[in-house]
Amino acid sequence: MTDAVVVAGLGCRRGVALAAVLAILRDAEAASGARPTRLAIPDFKREEAAFAAAATALGLPLCLIGENALAGAQEETQTQSDAARRATGFAAIAEAAALAALAPGARLILPRITGEGVTCALAEGVPR
Repeated sequence: MTDAVVVAGLGCRRGVALAAVLAILRDAEAASGARPTRLAIPDFKREEAAFAAAATALGLPLCLIGENALAGAQEETQTQSDAARRATGFAAIAEAAALAALAPGARLILPRITGEGVTCALAEGVPR
């Protein structure tokens, strides 16, 4: 059986800085006591260089989450954002990305936290 992993789901405003992404990941780890073993972002954020740079700096895989998977995880999220819904069509980005990167039965271990132009949530479960 595959061991459970911790996924950090991330969302951001356009042009987020690498330092902001690394800071929120440190904050998430401190708040939860769990260290992410992979990062997950919506596919439509793939051009945000800070996410790839953070994955490289931390030596973690970066999972791209398609819109169908992101939509499918919306009901499992705890935090909804009207601003995110207006900007992307989804009320939850970070939480949904973290959950969608895992098989059904995953659970949030840290609901969305916010930083300087970036959001992060942690989920635990079995990888897809």
